[in-house]
Amino acid sequence: MASNFLSLNPAKTEFLLIGLPQQLAKLNKPVLVLPDSNVVTPVTTARNLGILFDSNLSFKPHIHSLSKTCIYHCGYLRRIRPTLDFETACTIATALVHSNPDYCNSLYYLLPAKQLNTLQVIQNSLARAVTKTPRFCHISPVLNSLHWLKIEQRIEYKFISLTYTALQHNSLSYLIHKLELQPARSTRSSSAVTFLRPSVKLETGKHSFTFGAPLLWNSLPTTLRQSINQSINQSINL
Repeated sequence: MASNFLSLNPAKTEFLLIGLPQQLAKLNKPVLVLPDSNVVTPVTTARNLGILFDSNLSFKPHIHSLSKTCIYHCGYLRRIRPTLDFETACTIATALVHSNPDYCNSLYYLLPAKQLNTLQVIQNSLARAVTKTPRFCHISPVLNSLHWLKIEQRIEYKFISLTYTALQHNSLSYLIHKLELQPARSTRSSSAVTFLRPSVKLETGKHSFTFGAPLLWNSLPTTLRQSINQSINQSINL
């Protein structure tokens, strides 16, 4: 920053350390010392592009904040629902509530079931508000009638959708270069696009696109993976 004649404002600077709990425990009151002797101490959470990141990347604070916001909007939608027709209620639900758990939801891949269930409770409450379904009725038929995938399915859909877009349109180069095609074999499914699954040293590595995308993509039916334009071989380093 000094070489570019820029000055860091300590009052507007957040310092977040990210690591495993056992790694962070080894640090003794870390601080960031600036050239002008100002000191910035670590924060427990920092917001980036609307997402609350915490030191362990557990996303617990973010999901808690998201839940409060969505439940608040669900309550108001439930109050005005008698004055709305079904299509308007669906539009409001999607714009004000459903869009929030969907935003950057690939970050929630393989999060503990307890956290994903928090998001699922939001979706269930929203579906009941839109369809005027009583609280204790089974929710799966309601979600099916709305053509809404459940939260975990929406996360997996986002991974697969990003992978498809990167492959079919030769875009998202920052993602496509993280994938490695499996060498072709002389089998019935050899024309299907299949990715190699990378090995990870830490359990947290399984949350990444590099690990999750091949796992989810390879689980698709062979007929779907065969429909991808084979010219994608030129855009991926074998």
